[in-house]
Amino acid sequence: MKILKNNFWTLLGVALVLMVAMTGDAAAASGAVKGNTVVGSAVTKAGNVFKSVRTIVFVIGGFGLVGLAVQAIFGKVKWAWFGALAVGLGVLAAAGALIEYATGSNVSQSNYQDTFNTTGTGTTDNINTW
Repeated sequence: MKILKNNFWTLLGVALVLMVAMTGDAAAASGAVKGNTVVGSAVTKAGNVFKSVRTIVFVIGGFGLVGLAVQAIFGKVKWAWFGALAVGLGVLAAAGALIEYATGSNVSQSNYQDTFNTTGTGTTDNINTW
């Protein structure tokens, strides 16, 4: 009984995560159209937030790259920090292509497009203007 008392919040959290995971599968299995269910609405809103936050991260990350480069030149920080930030921004830029590769589906019509605008097409002919 002591183990239940000590791990109450952990067990409650695991139960909540399992419930949410199973609810999403149930909604997907019912053939519900994206956007007409709670899960579909959450996916749409998460995509919108991802797209907006990605733009902000690029701006702040750009300033961070310049600042880290200057500090690394003068020996204040390690070059590995600069490299880690550059690689992280690269992964964020290619998020759409990474999702498409991992899932095997075309995400070119979703909010998870990569910033190279090549997801799903293989070309850069469809570059969108801001």
